[in-house]
Amino acid sequence: MHKDTPHSTAAALLPLVGGAANVTSVAHCMTRLRLGLADRTRVADAALRALPGVLGVVEDGDSYQVVLGPGVVGRVTEAFEALLAADGGGAADTPVGAADAPAVPVDGGGGTADALALRGVELKARQKERNATPLKTALRRVANIFVPLIPALIGCGIVAGIAGLLTNLGWLPGVTPALAALSSAFMALIAVFVGHNTAKEFGGTPVLGGAVAAVVVYPGVAKVTAFGAALAPGQGGVLGALAAALLGCQVEKWCRARLPGTLDVLLTPTLTVLVSGLVTLYVLMYAAGEVATAIGTAADWLLTTTGALAGLILGGLFLPLVMLGLHQALIPIHTTLIEQQGHTVLLPILAMAGAGQVGAAAAVYVRLRHDTTLRTTIRSALPAGLLGVGEPLIYGVSLPLGRPFLTACVGGAAGGAFVGLFAMLGTGVGATAIGPSGWALFPLLAGGGGWAATAGVYGGGLLTGYVVGFATTYFFGLGDGTARTVCDSGEHEPRPADRPGPRPASPR
Repeated sequence: MHKDTPHSTAAALLPLVGGAANVTSVAHCMTRLRLGLADRTRVADAALRALPGVLGVVEDGDSYQVVLGPGVVGRVTEAFEALLAADGGGAADTPVGAADAPAVPVDGGGGTADALALRGVELKARQKERNATPLKTALRRVANIFVPLIPALIGCGIVAGIAGLLTNLGWLPGVTPALAALSSAFMALIAVFVGHNTAKEFGGTPVLGGAVAAVVVYPGVAKVTAFGAALAPGQGGVLGALAAALLGCQVEKWCRARLPGTLDVLLTPTLTVLVSGLVTLYVLMYAAGEVATAIGTAADWLLTTTGALAGLILGGLFLPLVMLGLHQALIPIHTTLIEQQGHTVLLPILAMAGAGQVGAAAAVYVRLRHDTTLRTTIRSALPAGLLGVGEPLIYGVSLPLGRPFLTACVGGAAGGAFVGLFAMLGTGVGATAIGPSGWALFPLLAGGGGWAATAGVYGGGLLTGYVVGFATTYFFGLGDGTARTVCDSGEHEPRPADRPGPRPASPR
């Protein structure tokens, strides 16, 4: 049977998103191809969702995100960018089947198909305006700053895990210092990358953002006194770097709007670094350091005092954040906790949402045993789900089915409550790096009770999430409306497991 290649997938995607001239930007994260589009109405949604290899679509503000899954998305993005470069622009392609569409009257309104399309654009604009709340916009922009850092965070985290295991086992003592250096170097300079990306996101010069943020991690700041105390290199961490780069963007824009071109070249970068740097040293680093300390204190209090309840809420709500693409906004908090305490206590609890998702998908696989298309999707997405990448299962299975998405959240809540309960009892679980989840998080676990106890609590949480997610989905997640819901979504056409016999012929 023919196997889709990254190039064939990219070639199929390009005309469905309106062609090369309709694509204004291309990026990707662990599972999604993120596209900026000039005209959203040129996208052939139904055909794109039905394309083999496409697990779902997410619209997040100005970003049109095609869920392709881990590993695949990087290769498809590379092929997609090559096709854009080869095309060289031109008029935006019309989605397949729309080029020859006549301006037929629309029933009831006396208008044309073009008029209906115009109404659709207006409705879309109003919907986008309603969704563009200040909070959602802020979280989305923070996510845009940190998403490009995820590959390095994952790579360094795994190297750190390997170094930790070798150290604990006493193996290769001559190699572990090198591994520790490789894993720590990026985290030591992450403020520079955050500053660079912040300036890029908010319309400043990226290298100036990185230059201003670099002062946060410069060893020489130990000679600077602010609020009666000497500063410490790294004080404020990524929060200080983020604030410094934001201030740098404002100073730069102010200068460029007022200085003539002959002076702009020299004075704008000088004033940006000078003004923003001094404010960072004497105000922002201290303030960000206090905030970072408060985050660590609050996280410890939350889990040691209300651990089970906190785990229940966090584990149950994380899948909706993933669905909306807003989970990346938590990266600054994770990074701050790692800088403060050496590990983040939130990530293992949030990882329980993936366990609930895996349990729900397994129940769907068992119940809808006659739906070969859906079962094939589950088989291909489960390995990624076990490693903590839940988007293929979300957009390919639970979300199109509707109710299993809710029961998956119940499984995540149960797993989170399990981990939170043991945090209250004194066996907290943390992760030394950001990125891996599910089974892949085991090498990165840390806690006061030793690795074995920490791994036992984390494994028990995963098992709880699997079991509760499976049970709630099996008994309550697949009612009589399953077939209708999925058919209406255009993803699959399953038949409920409690209706034996052949599937009725499609009215189409």
